[in-house]
Amino acid sequence: MTSRALLLVGVVLTAHKFLCTAYVGGDGFSVEFIHRDSVKSPYRDPSLTAPARVLEAARRSTSRAAALSRAYARADASSADGAVSELTSRPFEYMMAVNVGTPPTRMLAIADTGSDLIWLNCSNGAGAPASCADSKCRYLYSYGDGSQSTSGLLSTETFTFADDQGTRGDRAMRVANVSFGCSTTMIGSFIGDGLVGLGGGDLSLVNQLGADTSLGRRFSYCLVPYSINASSVLNFGPRAAVTEPGAATTPLIPSEVKTYYTVDLRSVKIGNKTFAAPQEYPVIVDSGSTLTYLANELVDPLVKELTQRVKLPPAKSPEELLPLCFDVSGVGEGQVAAMIPDVALELGSGGGATVTLKSENTFVVVHEGTLCLAVVALQFPPVSIIGNIAQQNMHVGYDLDKGTVTFAPADCARSSGSLYI
Repeated sequence: MTSRALLLVGVVLTAHKFLCTAYVGGDGFSVEFIHRDSVKSPYRDPSLTAPARVLEAARRSTSRAAALSRAYARADASSADGAVSELTSRPFEYMMAVNVGTPPTRMLAIADTGSDLIWLNCSNGAGAPASCADSKCRYLYSYGDGSQSTSGLLSTETFTFADDQGTRGDRAMRVANVSFGCSTTMIGSFIGDGLVGLGGGDLSLVNQLGADTSLGRRFSYCLVPYSINASSVLNFGPRAAVTEPGAATTPLIPSEVKTYYTVDLRSVKIGNKTFAAPQEYPVIVDSGSTLTYLANELVDPLVKELTQRVKLPPAKSPEELLPLCFDVSGVGEGQVAAMIPDVALELGSGGGATVTLKSENTFVVVHEGTLCLAVVALQFPPVSIIGNIAQQNMHVGYDLDKGTVTFAPADCARSSGSLYI
């Protein structure tokens, strides 16, 4: 997908009506990062309790982990017939607003650190322009199980990031000639108005912003815990710098799939106990996965150590999905948090970054009164994942120019509250 298609004329973009904001300044811009179960999401199921939503997210996470693993197996797949990309179906967790065209049309799209291509649902009753009718302008985004696909034209448009509620004047950032797939045909069930790829590949939004603006190739997010009714925040440009106290930076390492943000996990620590990871152990940092997936060599001793340290009665794991659960009926939330020891991830070689996971990063309530470990044994080698529960209340910044990812503890609800109340 190296060529840029001609600008489509007369394309009508379909969109949901929703309230989202963006703030733009000389230091970059920020947009809402909306969890699919947020009260602001049109895809929230109001019939589910909060624990039930977490359990559903855990189920989606298992499907996503399998999909990421299949993508490794298909890393060398390619096609000479136009722009073709075969992918695996990936459940998602977060969405963002995009404003496309002139005048801008607002759309709510999946925001995915595990994908690159931006594609949006388009409607073009006149068919493809004659100037863009050959196969080089067409794309096919085919999912590996064959049940889902999107196809259309590789196009360019102006993307606008602005403060749409007028609280900060008329400042806006317009980025011309953003390449995206204008989807005219979709097979299967898709949620949202499209997908914004935030991965490491050339066509991702972060790479295109770096190529077409002075913002650089960097972005960050701060994920609000599931239990808090507030939006998370997604930052681009200088604003993505992670400068909070306790920030830990580690190099990104090469991956079989360029899209994925991969780091080297050296060990897992609880107190004075250290459990070494297998040699040269790559782990994907993925906002789209709920759970964290690690090798049995790490999960088994972790479960054993936590079982000994946490003085709570055991509980049955729902659907045997999670490896360790406790009965917390009648125990206050603050009391539970005080009973769970910190878990430290040591990343990078030569004593690199240490990321400390608090109780909210390692355990979740999946049934009323049932608290379970959100770290599970790797089911789909060779892909290990640091999921979004482990990243809650952290400012996580990706700098593709420097080739690093940085983690810092943060109060994400407070950090985003000035933007999204």
